[in-house]
Amino acid sequence: MGFGPFLRLEELALDVALIQALKEKWDTECHAFLFPWGHMIPTLEDVVRITGLRVDSQAVMGVTYNIYQELAERLLGLAVMRERSSLIPRTGAAGEPWGGERSPRDRREPGRLHDSMMEDARVALAEEEGAVAVHDLRRFLILVIGKLILGTRGDPVSCRCLPLLEDLSSVGNYAWGAALLAHLFDSLGTTSRVTRVAGFLPLLQVWAYHHLPSLGRGELRWASAVPLLRRWRFRWDEQSLHRQVTMIHDALDSVPFGHVQWTPYVTEDDAAQPWVERGHPYFGRDIWLHSFNTVVLLHHRLVTRALGLHQSVVEFPTRQRPWERLGRSFRGIQQKTDWTVRICEQLTDWEQRGREVVSEATSDEDYFRAYAQRYGAQVYKGSRRPLDPEGQISSLEGILHSTIQQRDDLQAVVDQVWAELDRAQQMVGCASSSREDPGRSVLEGQLASAAARVEDALVQLQEREASRWRQEAEAVVRWQQEAEEAARLRTEAGDLRTQLGEERHRCDMLRSEMKGMERALALVGRSRSAASRSGIPSGSVGHYLTGSSGQQRNEEEARRQERAPEGSETRPRAMAPPSPALLRVRGRTVEGLYFLFAPFVMYMI
Repeated sequence: MGFGPFLRLEELALDVALIQALKEKWDTECHAFLFPWGHMIPTLEDVVRITGLRVDSQAVMGVTYNIYQELAERLLGLAVMRERSSLIPRTGAAGEPWGGERSPRDRREPGRLHDSMMEDARVALAEEEGAVAVHDLRRFLILVIGKLILGTRGDPVSCRCLPLLEDLSSVGNYAWGAALLAHLFDSLGTTSRVTRVAGFLPLLQVWAYHHLPSLGRGELRWASAVPLLRRWRFRWDEQSLHRQVTMIHDALDSVPFGHVQWTPYVTEDDAAQPWVERGHPYFGRDIWLHSFNTVVLLHHRLVTRALGLHQSVVEFPTRQRPWERLGRSFRGIQQKTDWTVRICEQLTDWEQRGREVVSEATSDEDYFRAYAQRYGAQVYKGSRRPLDPEGQISSLEGILHSTIQQRDDLQAVVDQVWAELDRAQQMVGCASSSREDPGRSVLEGQLASAAARVEDALVQLQEREASRWRQEAEAVVRWQQEAEEAARLRTEAGDLRTQLGEERHRCDMLRSEMKGMERALALVGRSRSAASRSGIPSGSVGHYLTGSSGQQRNEEEARRQERAPEGSETRPRAMAPPSPALLRVRGRTVEGLYFLFAPFVMYMI
């Protein structure tokens, strides 16, 4: 049925931190990861080499139903979880012969579910035959497809593939590997609030192990085992999940361009992997991936470097779709949907094997500039990289790396041309001359001129490389100057905030003084109105102060003191002169009172 290599896979513990970090780098517009060195995508070649599932032949496409109750009862002998649902309980699909409740170890290690299903299924199917074996075989296939290949986030199993399991002889003719990739892309495109990812997650792990070995998240178990997932073991990390995700983000932001493995499978022996040989016609193509109502375009043109070519500038994809998926409400009304009719254009694209990806670019310079301009603010903001919102420094790093690659390629060409020239000279012999064999002399001259041209090109490329180094150094210097200027501005801003606080405090004090003056004004106004009501003339302040009965009392008191004998207690005592400090205080008080009441007195006058 085509599941042989996939069913021989070994247990692989999930690296939850790596999956979460990769999910946060996923861009839903172009269905690709956004890294400082450009786009990266798990391709059909990655799927077939890592999992062993087929990516050729017939697309996983057919009819989806609103209610799967009749199919589940007829093909599996089970009832769906709800009346309108495409999910069934995993324990029910597993049945009594194998499965049942998951053990505590299965809950801790999701990869353990694969081994337990394989072991129990072999024992159960070996003891059965006839209709019972076919019935249980469908249960086993619904577990493999609905829980592993097209896995859900919870424990239930998807039964959308039930119509394809009615004829067991045709199950192996479907491209389950392409359906796995489409389902995984759709799950990665969920909102950031959804932290869990559905699908066959070990594919992402082993893909990262091969293409990003500097992360160091996996270790080899068997160096020559196939499919490639059997080679790896997760390197256990005891740190917290948040700490691991942060460290992976920092590592992804600081991975040098030269440490990314774009073509990790060049040394693989395809003769030992017939499933890879069958999938070759589908490698390196832009193609629509199908998984029933999930249809996703694989933008392979964004990663032509995975084909050993230079990346050319392409039009970056957007969210615009040539078709829209049915919503939940529509699927509730529609009893069944034939996707072979609804998306016949995308299905025809799959049958024609998509469009081949080619690149005529001689360097990655233009791509890095366009990539930095388009995704600069989104990508170049790592904690271990200089603040580079427009991607200028990273773009220069990419251009420099591309120039170094060109230099190495030209150096290889120079070595090859000189080797050809040496062989030609050996064939001619030291004794031969141009008169004896003019044809060979012409060939030598052509080889020598070609070698000279290549050397000139190499010299020019070295000069360009030195220029790139200078540009990058200048960019770093500019960044340092901008950082220093930003620090200076932050310091000045702090000083201004301090001065602003002092001015605000001073304003508060002035505001309180003004309130005191307003209260004094109110008191004077009330006193003036009371004096007017009592009949005291208010023509002048002097008249107000001296025109009262208090003046008579003062004169009588003065005459009484003059008549008092010397030394009597009624006579006023001689007082010592006030101290200078008291005079200063009184002076200030009097001065303050003068400035406080002078305007009111002048107003009354």
